[in-house]
Amino acid sequence: MELYELLEAVRDETTFVAFAKALLRDLRENEAEWENGTIENFLEAGIAWAESTQVGASQGLAAASPWKRAASFLYCGKIYE
Repeated sequence: MELYELLEAVRDETTFVAFAKALLRDLRENEAEWENGTIENFLEAGIAWAESTQVGASQGLAAASPWKRAASFLYCGKIYE
């Protein structure tokens, strides 16, 4: 399953951990594709996304589980500029 598909499947603790493991694997295998390769840049990007979208509420995640919103924060740490 692709990383984004795993993100979309997050609904609870088990699927969150599976997503986090896949995210780590993606970093190890595709580091050059990451916008934010340091922990500092990764967290800054996740925080910027969280602040600009109310942790995804403005992107349709208002009713999503906290697990899904946390996974989205991590995913955006990878991609958000």
